[in-house]
Amino acid sequence: MEHHGFKLDQRIWLEQGDITLLRVDAIVNAANNSLLGGGGVDGAIHRAAGPELLEYNKTLGGCDTGDAKISPGYKLPAKFVISTVGPVWKGGNKNEDDLLASCYRRSLEVAVENNLSSVAFPSISTGVYGFPFERGCKIALTTINTFLAGNHSLQKIILITFSHEDYAAMKKVHDQMKS
Repeated sequence: MEHHGFKLDQRIWLEQGDITLLRVDAIVNAANNSLLGGGGVDGAIHRAAGPELLEYNKTLGGCDTGDAKISPGYKLPAKFVISTVGPVWKGGNKNEDDLLASCYRRSLEVAVENNLSSVAFPSISTGVYGFPFERGCKIALTTINTFLAGNHSLQKIILITFSHEDYAAMKKVHDQMKS
């Protein structure tokens, strides 16, 4: 797959590609409450990390929506996997925006607590969970920017999309927010 990358600002990068190939301190997994694997990016991360990730996650006791938990990366190039559970979209009046913002914020807090400096995020909740993509992008960018304004230990945040359509849509959202 060809690789596109664009520097959004000093510490945030937008890339298109496969999150399981990134050499960063941690990749974020859009997981379900069980943390025991699923479809989409969750399944891909579990396959790439190997069965040890599932075995380790069985010891974590699941994860609440909007929270995040850390695991070793095992066979991944990333040292750690930070699993976060995004909200299922139910129309927008069930606290979905706040829960999604919490996923990004808690993932970054967990990274800082573990002295990590580089983190890659997929687009959380915008797949099978149905969160509107552009709305999700705005929340991701706003939450990450706010967090980075108060934190200087995180050096590089990558927002990675699998498809070129999502990459282009996220770049467009970023450009609209800047203007």
